[in-house]
Amino acid sequence: MFRSPLAKVLVGGLIAGVLDITYAISFSAWHGVAPTRLLQVVASGLLGAPAFAGGVPIAALGLALHFCIALAWALLFYAATKWLPALIRRPLISGVGYGLFIYAMMNLVVLPLSAFPRKVTFPLPALITGLLVHMFCIGVPIAFAARSARAAKI
Repeated sequence: MFRSPLAKVLVGGLIAGVLDITYAISFSAWHGVAPTRLLQVVASGLLGAPAFAGGVPIAALGLALHFCIALAWALLFYAATKWLPALIRRPLISGVGYGLFIYAMMNLVVLPLSAFPRKVTFPLPALITGLLVHMFCIGVPIAFAARSARAAKI
């Protein structure tokens, strides 16, 4: 269906983005946070605290930002496979590792350096589920998509 390497990588990034945002919305709803509010949290990384007064348009921006970030991580992994072809030989293992890397980068580097208006914390339930989601729902689909994309180039 998707023949070009770029299309395969983008589909992998979109799958990762859908799985991640589905988890985030579900986890947040379980804790009484509306999807609009969750997406405003995403947008607050760019806009700071004013994001929470922006309503649905800012939530839409948060969703767009979320998918841009997921696609960027997919493209970065694909680019890395050019210099580290071992990443696509064992996509399950490399995907799990990449998911851990993404979790660390987003929570320890990106969020603290962004306009996100709150202190980043790691409550145990969010930490455990966040790590699992990043490993298996983000890293693994990206790694398998990159492997498929590299195979398409041969």
